[in-house]
Parts: sequence; structure tokens; C-alpha cells
Amino acid sequence: MTETHVEAPSLYPPDPEFAANANATEALYDEAEADRLAFWAKQANRLSWDTPFTEVLDWSDAPFAKWFVGGRLNVAYNCVDRHVEAGIGDRVAIHWEGEPVGDARDITYSELKDEVCRAANTLAGLGLKSGDRVAIYMPMVPEAIVAMLACARLGAMHSVVFAGFSASALRARIEDAQATLVITSDGQFRRGKAAPLKAGVDEAIESLGDDNPVRHVLVVRRTGMDVPWTDGRDVWWDDTVSNASAEHTPEAFDSEQPLFLLYTSGTTGKPKGIMHTSGGYLTQASYTHLNVFDIKPESDVYWCTADIGWVTGHTYIAYGPLSNGATQVVYEGTPASPDEHRHFQVIEKYGVTVYYTAPTVVRTFMKWGRELAFGHDLSSLRLLGSVGEPINPEAWRWYRLVFGGDQTPVVDTWWQTETGAAMISPLPGVTTCKPGSAMRPLPGISAKIVDDDGNELAPSPDYGEHVTGYLVLDKPWPSMLRGIWGDEERFRETYWSRFAEQGWYFAGDGARYGTNGEIWVLGRIDDVMNVSGHRISTAEVESALVGHAGVAEAAVVGATDEHTGQGICAFVILKAHHADMSRDQMIDELRAEVAREISPIAKPREIHVVPELPKTRSGKIMRRLLRDVAEGRELGDTSTLLDPSVFEAIRASK
Repeated sequence: MTETHVEAPSLYPPDPEFAANANATEALYDEAEADRLAFWAKQANRLSWDTPFTEVLDWSDAPFAKWFVGGRLNVAYNCVDRHVEAGIGDRVAIHWEGEPVGDARDITYSELKDEVCRAANTLAGLGLKSGDRVAIYMPMVPEAIVAMLACARLGAMHSVVFAGFSASALRARIEDAQATLVITSDGQFRRGKAAPLKAGVDEAIESLGDDNPVRHVLVVRRTGMDVPWTDGRDVWWDDTVSNASAEHTPEAFDSEQPLFLLYTSGTTGKPKGIMHTSGGYLTQASYTHLNVFDIKPESDVYWCTADIGWVTGHTYIAYGPLSNGATQVVYEGTPASPDEHRHFQVIEKYGVTVYYTAPTVVRTFMKWGRELAFGHDLSSLRLLGSVGEPINPEAWRWYRLVFGGDQTPVVDTWWQTETGAAMISPLPGVTTCKPGSAMRPLPGISAKIVDDDGNELAPSPDYGEHVTGYLVLDKPWPSMLRGIWGDEERFRETYWSRFAEQGWYFAGDGARYGTNGEIWVLGRIDDVMNVSGHRISTAEVESALVGHAGVAEAAVVGATDEHTGQGICAFVILKAHHADMSRDQMIDELRAEVAREISPIAKPREIHVVPELPKTRSGKIMRRLLRDVAEGRELGDTSTLLDPSVFEAIRASK
């Protein structure tokens, strides 16, 4: 594997003043090391349990874990009711900032509790019950978080679908989950314009035909635009939720009650419905939010810039912060709306103290220039976080310098949809950081870097050549996925077959140890691309390209991109009767096809029309070699190719 990081010798030790007041200390590692299960029991007991658990972990049916066995709790109660009962109902839970300037709301914990209760009563009135599935297809508005919590309150599973996804992508997720209810909005504001959403829901449902499981569509008025309407099926949020009772008694559910499905790209075209359950997930979400971000709920204003359509928005917007009684900012729009000052203005307006974003956002700010940030007062910031992909050392240092005045800790977090919560990260106030490294597993978490045979690799002795291995998690953790919806065999094959003998979870990422034993995550080793923190499978994009009438075959790879982490590069062979079409016209059509089928995020950065694709004698496309071409490198081993000369034609087409 090609090394993508240049390790710098400079170290960033914790600031003594920060360390003196930090939530986490070195003792947390010692405690977890001494008795891991007792450690997790202590973290679980930070929550409110209706029935105490009798066993911390049942791993007898591995790889299917049961955490906090026998315990019963309600996730929504833990995120809202208990804070009101504790006397902090007047604390702001959400500072909501809409994309149109001046469109803002502050929602206290008391107000949030009432709204969640009203929504739960409404959903129950629409026939929703424990175990049902609900698709949530919404922008970053408070009602989206309310909808998630209302589902959790009733024991129903939510499946949040990123509002930037197409109707086709929404349809696939509704169909797989057999969702009986869709919650959406009339539209959303994006880059200064109102764009429809409800129409996409109608298209998705209509395309399901007689197999459509959806009984109701609950619609939030966001933009005021006219929407198509189906009487008897469609209902307005403000006609129902707003008029419902704010009294609702939450039911306690088993710790292993399914909480949500979240679909993530796989190495085959069909997205995987990753399933998370209640007690273990909430325990680790709450624990990591408190300690990784050093949250002081009484004084901090926390801002995670993710979308709830991704796991980061689930764990570090909907569940982690609210379970801790924190005050957070939720922002609807993009960093450049109405101009590049917006994020800095939001930080100033609310006095944001903890800011958690993706490396691609940091690189965008770098491109705009540090003068932009220096024109604003960012002195409220005391901690910065990074998520979604490895952050390169240059961006890490720029982030700390420009946002943090070269004073704030930076927590570079590694985790996945499947892990549910942060797994490898510095602890601020404890960890001496190396820019670009996620450092070491958090207390209570165990990870190794191993070779093909499962032998653990040793830390590198110098700054020269580094040996890359596979990142594995060798012990179960509370927020781990409990399966792939409806496909137990795929769950075993995808995550547990590579090191089945050892019983390890294979993360799918390559990694290496640094000189001090710290972990450097190097990115995906399979055919899933990471574009601006969004995981998109090569197979999904290839499927969309081949869906065009003029394409005979397609191969897609991710190539290093300065701004987005990876860019999508496609190589297509046209059918003979389309070969005379203008190449530019065809490329434009193909990019539009991918945007329609998947999302504008998945539009290829480059499309090359080629006469042949490099294949092995067995017919397998050699994407490894296409990555070499896309990144301008010398070709690797071509000995297994059926026709090595094919690359001359591919290069000629670029």
C-alpha cells in the first residue's frame, strides 16, 4: 500500500492548564486495563436504567454481542426527560441556525422534551409501534432530531437518509427496511436556494409499486413551497405534532432493542443496513462525547458540523450531546452560504467552545485563506475535532493555528458507521499528539495492526519505510454493530471472515504504527471510496454508469484529492453505436446519471472514455492499476493482466 502520510517529528503535549481541568486523566486507561468490563459497567451507569443490567457482556454467540444484559432503558428519556427532571430544563439544548441569515431558534431541554412527546404521540396515532422502521429524509432542522428521538421513545427504528441522496437511493433504503412511515419536509435550503424534498419521496414511493410498505408520509413545512399531496397518506407536521399532547410516558426497552438502521456503501452495489441497538450504543456515545470532547455541559457550546444523514450526526449530534445535557449548535447550511464567513460568524454568535468537523472542510478553509478566519474572534474555541477520514499533518497544524490560536488540543477521531462511536482518538489533557495520527485506542477499546496472517506488527523504529497492515478490533465494544439488516451471512462475510480464526473485526482500513506506538490510519483497502467523509462504493457508481444506454462497461477508482480526500475517477467503454457521440457530451450525461442515481456527491471528478479495461485472465478488472493511472504513478505488477498493452490506449485517452 502506498504511504500517504509524511510523519513529522514535532509533538504537541497537552497544555498544563487544560490538563488540570480535563474530564479524562491517564487513570482512565489504567482503570479500563485493570478490568475492562467493570469499566464499561461504570460508563453504562452514567445513564438512567429502568431495570439494572445483570451481565455486562454476553459474547457467547459471537460475532453477535449482547451488552448490559437484562437492563432496560429508554434512549429518548436519557436524552431529554432526565435532564428536565434534574432541574436543567431551562438550559438550551439546541441553538439552531438556518441557512437563510436570521433564521434561528433556541430550544431548551424542556421545549425539546415537549416536542419529542408530541411527536411520539403523533407517530403512535399513525400506527407506529415498537420494532417498526421509519425513514427520515430531512435537512438539518430541529424536527429531524425530534423525529429520531420520537422513534427511539417508541422503540421504533429510524433509518435516516441523507437529504442530498436521490429518490432512487431513498427508494432502495425504504424497500430494504420495509419502512412503514416516511418523515420529510417540503424542501430544504441549500446554497441560498429552496430545493424540493417531498417530490423525491413521492417518486421513491411510486416506484415501489404494489410492494410499497409506506402507510403515511409526515411532512414538515420548511420552505413554504407547494408540494404534491396524497390524501389519506400524507399529513402535515404542524397539523398533527403541533397539536398533539405533550404528555407521554416512555416505555423502557431491553438494552438490545434495535435503535436505528444506517445504510452505508458496501463493496457490492447494494447498500448495507447497519443495525445498532440501544444500551451499548448510548453508553459509548455518551462516554466518548464527554471525554474525547472534554464536555462541560454547564458552560460549553459544542458544534458538530456533520449531517444527521451520517453516523457522525447520529452519535455526536442526536445522542451523545443530548445524553450529556450539553448545549449544541445545529446548522442547516453549507460553509459558503451566503459567503465564506458563515462558519466563523456562527462560532462568534454562539461563543462556540468545541468545534468538530471533517478534514475536507478544513482543507476548504485552507484554500480560502487564513485571513478569512483572522477577521473573526475565535477566542471562545478551546478544543477542535476532526472526523471522517485521516487528516493530513499540514491541515492538522493549520487547523490548530488558524482556528485554535496554536493553543487548543486537536482530537483526530477514527471510527466508522459500524463501530457506532469513536474508537481511536487522543484524550485532550492526556495525549501528546502527532499531527495526522489518531494516536491510540480509547480506554476500554482494543485494536491491533496485523499482517495477512494475523501477526501483530511492531511499532516503526525510525522515520524511514513503514510497514502497513490491517487495522482490526480484537475485543467487542458496546456500540458495535449488531448485524446487517436482513443479511446475517453478509454481516459475517464482510466484517468477520478475514480473521475468523482469531474472532476479530476487520475494519477495512490499512494502518501502521509510528515510532511511539501510535496508530496512523491510512484509509480504505477495499473498493469503497471516501469522498469528503462520505463513503461511496465503486460498485454503486459503476452500476449507475452502466445504467446509461451508451455504456458497455465501467470501472471506478478513488484517487487522492487535495480537497476531498479522494476523488472519483471513472473509466468507461462505450457501446459501438455511441462511439461517435461528442465525448464531452457523453461525459456530461454520465456525470448527471450518477448524480440522479446516487447523489451529486458521487459525481466522478474525471471520466475517461477508453477502448479497453485492464483485466486478469479470469476477467477481474485490476482497479489497483487504474488507481496508479489516475494518480500518475508508475504501474505496479502487470504480470497477471490478459493484455498489458491496454494501458497505452488508456493513457492515450487521458
